[in-house]
Amino acid sequence: MSRSERKPYWSSQNLFGSIPVDAKAAALEFVGTTFFLLLGLGGIQAASGVELVSGTNLELALYISTCMGFSLLVSAWLFFRVTGGLFNPNITLALFLVGVVGPVRFILFCIAQLLGAIAASAIVYALTPGPLRVNTFLEPGINAAQGVFIEMFITGALITAVLMLAAEKHTVTPFAPVGIGLTLFVGHLFAVAYTGASMNTARAFGPAVVTGFAFPGHSTHWVYWVGPFLGSLLGTATYALFKYMDYQVLTPTQASTRPEDSPQGPAIFAAPQKSAGNSEPASSGPAVYATGNSNRSVV
Repeated sequence: MSRSERKPYWSSQNLFGSIPVDAKAAALEFVGTTFFLLLGLGGIQAASGVELVSGTNLELALYISTCMGFSLLVSAWLFFRVTGGLFNPNITLALFLVGVVGPVRFILFCIAQLLGAIAASAIVYALTPGPLRVNTFLEPGINAAQGVFIEMFITGALITAVLMLAAEKHTVTPFAPVGIGLTLFVGHLFAVAYTGASMNTARAFGPAVVTGFAFPGHSTHWVYWVGPFLGSLLGTATYALFKYMDYQVLTPTQASTRPEDSPQGPAIFAAPQKSAGNSEPASSGPAVYATGNSNRSVV
């Protein structure tokens, strides 16, 4: 089909022609989001209950970080080839901005992810004793502006990981959930003591709905909408900068699996240059020739 025959991106056929497929994907994204947050929030609920008795804040932070990071790693890997394993409206927004997700699927996925977060929070609340203790709120000493920027930066890191490891195709793309889960883990290590490290509007919204927004710090719940939203823009802008700088040519063999792209050893082991007028090679070692920015040897 020629360029002139292609239908405009915003045509009704392009927008709504895939609704049946998008609806099925959104239904499974709801299941995946529920699965992810059920594991993650369940771990946080358990850790919070232990902290009330032991008071070990450092161990609590590490436990929460591990729960969320590994829950995302496992859940994303399970749903990676089903729906993409997004589970996060902010990731979905970034993929929409770079053209991976269409507008209809973007809306359906965001709804599914918010509902999945509510469902997961309700299940955790029903299965565990005591009140639900998985809400995100600003800790004492952290003001709203600090909370917004903390959430923006850690969400931006997560978005960059998703775009570079999953959206950008390369040899290790099938292992993208590992890097993405570890990014969430590191983000929690940094921010869980300050903002609860939402990095995901659905993760903050689900528990807030189940508890009726009746928890300490509920008046700053808007931080978990604004901060991650800005993080989506930051991560997308970082990815756009990488593409604009044509990052593939900066280290062209970085993702290569070809043995010939490996270093040939220190330069001191290279054969000396043949002197002018001498028809015999100065050494019986390998000859060296230059290719691009690296030396290659031919035996």
